[in-house]
Amino acid sequence: MPISPQFPTPIHEQVAEEVVAFAKTLPVEAVLLVNSCARGKAIEQSDLDVALLIDPALSASDQQRLDHAWFRHYRSAPIFRLFEQLGPFACVHLDFFDGEWAPEIWDEGGGPDAFEIEIGNRIAWSAPLWENSKMFADLRARWLPYYGEELRRQRLKMVTDACLLDFERIHTYARRGLVFYAFDRLYHAFQEFLQALFIAHRTYPIAYNKWIREQVEEWLGLPELYSELLFVLEVEKLQPEELSGKAEYLRRLLTKWVGPQFEQSTSGF
Repeated sequence: MPISPQFPTPIHEQVAEEVVAFAKTLPVEAVLLVNSCARGKAIEQSDLDVALLIDPALSASDQQRLDHAWFRHYRSAPIFRLFEQLGPFACVHLDFFDGEWAPEIWDEGGGPDAFEIEIGNRIAWSAPLWENSKMFADLRARWLPYYGEELRRQRLKMVTDACLLDFERIHTYARRGLVFYAFDRLYHAFQEFLQALFIAHRTYPIAYNKWIREQVEEWLGLPELYSELLFVLEVEKLQPEELSGKAEYLRRLLTKWVGPQFEQSTSGF
């Protein structure tokens, strides 16, 4: 069942009600609370993230008109100015989406991409505030508990291959003294590792750069892995040998925590 919304302050709830009232004047199928408020993790200064589900048949110009309508409403409604007084991050982030997700094929630059994250935030971990049709329910039936096994195998292989390639890049660029770029690829590899981990465990994530502890310890049930992840990006000196060592450490984590699931998933190829 979808989760219930949890607001940190009364004004957060009032702002959400204002968004719902606005959405009811538009061709919108559902209003979904997403991110921190949806999971009961928001604080008084938190922003409010909302996703409005629309029919895929709407044209690009129709969607543009929806965006413009929201911008006008956000500028004119006094409740939003009151909300912004809570703190520098207190604002409303509102996105229209049509529930049509197509997985991409990465080039040699690797990832991560937002395919699983978008489904996770908007379908698996969102809290519906209002529904005008069964479109959201249909999306949940389509994408939950996880997408199809053939696609999962393909995605897991692509992400794992990209992660392994980044390990080689880290070694190469570290030897050349390009330590900042080597660190950049280490961070890419770290996020690709997380993406592969979630795919391997058939669990939708919400981000690869925040809420890591909650996702790894609570959602995946891997508290022992989280303690190892902290070490990956703890770089004392930005030197070639340390960056290469971090790459090898992360490679071992990939083998230990993703390898067995990867072998099971790709055995049918």
